[in-house]
Amino acid sequence: MRRCVYLFKQSLRCSPSKMAAGENSNRAPCLNFPNCGPLGNAQPSNSAHSSPTSNGGSMGSTDGASRAAGNANTHSGPDASGGADVAVRASPITQNSRRQSASQNAMAALAPTAVGGTPASASNMTATSAATASSVDTSASLSSVLNSTASSASVLVFREPVYNWQATKSTVKERFAFLFNNEVLSDVHFLVGKGMGVQRIPAHRFALAVGSAVFDAMFNGGMATTSTEIELPDVEPAAFLALLKFLYSDEVQIGPETVMTTLYTAKKYAVPALEAHCVEFLKKNLRADNAFMLLTQARLFDEPQLASLCLENIDKNTADALAAEGFTDIDLDTLVAVLERDTLGVREVRLFAAAVRWAEAETQRQQFQPTPENKRRVLGKALSLIRFPLMTIEEFAAGPAQSGILSDREVVSLFLHFTVNPKPHVDFIDRPRCCLRGKECSITRFGQVESRWGYSGTSDRIRFSVNRRIFVVGFGLYGSIHGPTDYQVNIQIIHTDSNTVLGQNDTGFSCDGSPSTFRVMFKEPVEILPSVNYIACATLKGPDSHYGTKGMRKVTHEAPATGTKTCFTFCYAAGNNNGTSVEDGQIPEVIFYT
Repeated sequence: MRRCVYLFKQSLRCSPSKMAAGENSNRAPCLNFPNCGPLGNAQPSNSAHSSPTSNGGSMGSTDGASRAAGNANTHSGPDASGGADVAVRASPITQNSRRQSASQNAMAALAPTAVGGTPASASNMTATSAATASSVDTSASLSSVLNSTASSASVLVFREPVYNWQATKSTVKERFAFLFNNEVLSDVHFLVGKGMGVQRIPAHRFALAVGSAVFDAMFNGGMATTSTEIELPDVEPAAFLALLKFLYSDEVQIGPETVMTTLYTAKKYAVPALEAHCVEFLKKNLRADNAFMLLTQARLFDEPQLASLCLENIDKNTADALAAEGFTDIDLDTLVAVLERDTLGVREVRLFAAAVRWAEAETQRQQFQPTPENKRRVLGKALSLIRFPLMTIEEFAAGPAQSGILSDREVVSLFLHFTVNPKPHVDFIDRPRCCLRGKECSITRFGQVESRWGYSGTSDRIRFSVNRRIFVVGFGLYGSIHGPTDYQVNIQIIHTDSNTVLGQNDTGFSCDGSPSTFRVMFKEPVEILPSVNYIACATLKGPDSHYGTKGMRKVTHEAPATGTKTCFTFCYAAGNNNGTSVEDGQIPEVIFYT
């Protein structure tokens, strides 16, 4: 009783603002009633500048400003924030401003649905925890103190802990959940965050050591810290509270605003179960407009499964992913990892435009002028991964050739590649990207191979249709009857009704003189719709070749795994076709994906 009155009088001697500065004041005190928590306990203040009551009832000095200035005296271990014997690196988010921005953008891009309902934050988790209990003294001596206070002042009430609170909790889980963010029985405090955002969070060494090997080493290892206050400047308060909530009660409270920082915190303190929950949350909220942001974070936090899912999403929705605002915030390594892929579903000219957008943003980050030379400089290896030979000559002339990013020699060599045969070597990849998955399929429409099919500049053509949607990626063509030979060839697929060229490629192939077919591929897959007529066209330049006979009007391909049937129907193509028909001629093979 006397102790309560003494503490209360002590609190009246100075205003809260001057208490932090250690000054006395004769002014009327400004007092506050604390909010009551479960079982009548007062809710704890998580501010580093508050003065919480310990279990014994004595006041502890928690002057945040003086502690920040002299925090070196609060640690006895070599690294109290990360454990004495466990190597814990500083947050990579605080080390790299771009990745910090990317993390924030990724959080903002996620769906607003949090695990367990609403997104978790430091404030709402604090509001659900219980604080040290104090009893209200209504004695005459306390009344006289209250009467001497200004009428507008509120009263700070200290209560003794509620006796036998354990009896109201029927399970171990309930008892530990009660202790979460609670001064009751706490034996360590964490100063989490930096600057004015620091929060003082109570905890229990035993509960932390049971749930984390890092905390176990921190408190019980060979170089264990004996400090009762540990600073964690690289951890966000909301993320640390989410970690403690999980360790105390197995409850997961993460949302778009906290998932990335919670993932970092879970990794730092080696809590893989919480890591898994964070990754699962990210997977569920993965979309084309945040795929690049999450890919950057997955690579940063070494989450290969999440990174793989992001890349698959980018493959399927390449155009939308490139158009997202967060694309320009990724780092160079992530850009290179994407451009190396053979499975991107977008035209190469759009990839180049996206790379230029990224380069403009990167020159600003590095405080360079956005000149073509500086854009090439920041792109580095990524520029060589743009497959310029896959563009049409019109696309190349209208974009890359005028950008100033390519050298004059590169522009000339690429124009020669587009216009002359045989094509000269270029320093850029000419391998087609295929955005399709599954197994490659092919059908052959001839039953027998014969010799001597001549060429005079006229195209071999055959009309066809299919019963289901497919993507044609190339043709198989017959080669020379005179031994090893090189051919120049132009292949096309034409929409019959509109006479529109849907896909083409000017290329070449080498044959060995055998009657086998030789693959000639399109730059990009050509979509073929069911029950629509198309013309397959091949214009060869070279010596006489083999040709096919005993042609079939209908050819069916059956998928071995699923039994799905793809039926091709071939018809005569009117006009000049170099003699190719359903019965005999060139273009014996169609290569496709379903």
